[in-house]
Amino acid sequence: MLNTLKEKNKNIEFFTVNDPEFAKYGRVIKGFDVSEIIAECEKMPYPDEGSKYEAGVASLENLAIAEKIKNEVYGELDTQIGACYGHNTTLNGLEYHKGSEVNIAVTDFVLILGTIFEMKDGKFNSADAKAFYVKKGEVIEVYASTLHFCPCQVSDDGFFSVVGLPKGTNIPLDGKYDDKLLFRKNKWLIAHEDNKALIERGVASGIYGENYTIKY
Repeated sequence: MLNTLKEKNKNIEFFTVNDPEFAKYGRVIKGFDVSEIIAECEKMPYPDEGSKYEAGVASLENLAIAEKIKNEVYGELDTQIGACYGHNTTLNGLEYHKGSEVNIAVTDFVLILGTIFEMKDGKFNSADAKAFYVKKGEVIEVYASTLHFCPCQVSDDGFFSVVGLPKGTNIPLDGKYDDKLLFRKNKWLIAHEDNKALIERGVASGIYGENYTIKY
């Protein structure tokens, strides 16, 4: 699959999360049994179109792996275990949090990543982004300094990722603030300048260059 992705997407550098290049953005977490959480996720129906994000899913948060993530990844901090799933092939935006994000690949998918250190005055050149192929069953920690967004599918069936974060992340803000990138609690978000839908929702236009579409 990786060779196919590289061949069809020569406009962006492609790697796997097991390649040394991923160390800048995150790490692969070994030793977690994900069979139970994958089976639970496979019961959840996909949206008819587009993607869906749920910050916390009770059926996932009640599983043993949720406690393992809380204790071993977040050092006993309160966490939420949610899901991002559906259909997407395009970069569209990038976000970051004050704290790592844990992803469990329920299906294969691609993440398009950058870092906050590559941003200048709230802007990011997509030419600095890299694409990473994540295989079903892999567990990764995406560092707080990593720009990331909705996974991209590598089959017509869509994509599915479990998303672990510090509790309270991605819910609506209580107030209004001068920081134009702060879009939700613990969520700083920029849209690609061509993505009018996100910009019309109040997301700051911050990505220029190609709005990558992943071909598979």
